[in-house]
Amino acid sequence: MAQNTAANDTTVRVNTEDFEREILITPNGFREYDARWLYPEQLNLRGAQSLGMGLGTLLHELGDGKTSPAIVVGHDYRSYSAAIKLALVTGLMASGCRVKDIGLALSPVAYFAQFELDCPAVAMVTASHNDNGWTGVKMGAARPLTFGPELMEKLKNIVQQRQFKERTGGSYTYVDGIKERYITDLARAKPLKRRLKVVVACGNGTAGAYAPQVLEEIGCEVIPMDCTLDYTFPRYNPNPEDLEMLCSLSTRVRETGADIGFAFDGDGDRCGVVDNTGEEIFADKVGVLLARDLAALYKNPLFVADVKSTGLYNNDPVLKERGATVDYWKTGHSYIKSRVHALEAIAGFEKSGHFFFNEPIGRGYDDGLLSAIMVCRMMDHHAGKTLAQLREELPLTWNSPTMSPFCADDKKYAVVDTVTRYYQAKKSKGEHILGQKIEHLNTINGVRITLADGTWGLVRASSNQPSLVVVVESPSSREKMHAMFAEIDMVLSSFAEVGSYDQKLKAA
Repeated sequence: MAQNTAANDTTVRVNTEDFEREILITPNGFREYDARWLYPEQLNLRGAQSLGMGLGTLLHELGDGKTSPAIVVGHDYRSYSAAIKLALVTGLMASGCRVKDIGLALSPVAYFAQFELDCPAVAMVTASHNDNGWTGVKMGAARPLTFGPELMEKLKNIVQQRQFKERTGGSYTYVDGIKERYITDLARAKPLKRRLKVVVACGNGTAGAYAPQVLEEIGCEVIPMDCTLDYTFPRYNPNPEDLEMLCSLSTRVRETGADIGFAFDGDGDRCGVVDNTGEEIFADKVGVLLARDLAALYKNPLFVADVKSTGLYNNDPVLKERGATVDYWKTGHSYIKSRVHALEAIAGFEKSGHFFFNEPIGRGYDDGLLSAIMVCRMMDHHAGKTLAQLREELPLTWNSPTMSPFCADDKKYAVVDTVTRYYQAKKSKGEHILGQKIEHLNTINGVRITLADGTWGLVRASSNQPSLVVVVESPSSREKMHAMFAEIDMVLSSFAEVGSYDQKLKAA
């Protein structure tokens, strides 16, 4: 491959000769645990090819040095995804990788194929829930894990500094039938005893090719909603945290008298849930319901939850009674996945909707369809109750959505470090907040301040955008939740680097 251009060259313009000849792959696309670019403004096909060369070079470094790495590749349903994948594939082959192309797929289908085809590595071309115009790659070198910051930084350096190593031994095989094998695998357990009516919303994204069939296979009556694949996303973006998608789903659930509504993101690794009354259940509360169910089946289970998640994982009396313990860990699908794997936890839950189930339920990777199946099986274990009734059995808490005040990428970590030191100093001096002592500070990922009554607030740096992340919750009252937000907002307002919020505080 020619070495005459700079990987961080942002002067290459679309619809020019240079765009065909030069490599365009901007450094800001390499995130903490995956890669995201605007296409074609920040990435061209030669840039995708160079990413493949860099990934192949890294896989050789991580391997045994004797065999050519085998890697599964797939792509989501966008007008440009297949082209980007094939450019990536040429780079992988040039670096000596044995490519197994599974074609159009969900991210969990690509992870499944790693096991099914006995491939240690994966590269899934997907923009997940991002708007059209975005692309990206989720990568891993050891199943079921995906890259974290250390490997992403190594990959970035190889690509940016042109440290590619061309090798022989590369090959390409198109593997047909993985979709059918994946669906068979998910539906392998006994069908549901209870025939649930479920609305399946896919936002015209890739999950529409999988989710309705999977849920029918386990015995659900499926009402499809926006399941026809259409990469223009004519109604709304396939994102289970998006209010437009959830409101449409809620309306459809009420209109049809469905038992549950499921919303899937663009690459199918997340699942949003609406109960039979049309009310959204935040993903961390869905996780608590599933943890209760699993704690009745497995003795003294260990769970992992991300630091944005509800305090109920620690305080729920049912989980305590059943001997469950919970480890709060860093936000991000790669972090939670790695932690679940390292601790051999039965499951991990992330507030964004990434759920991870270990053996004997799953293989440790995030799969939105498996998450939906687990909700259905939980309903099977409570045949006389609706999902709304199960939700109402949880202790009441008042919590905010994830709020994202602007803060530049080169400033946000320093701001969070300063905020962390501020609260550490208050705790060490025994000072009170909202008239209470600081019971605990979790600093594994930003700072989570927990007060004596269980009210807590979190400040951390976003992993994939120029912003901070703020979440607050109180088991005491709505007023305490708002007071905790006011406390954090007062501290953040003292920083000129911190801008306005893109979401308003609300009760949930």
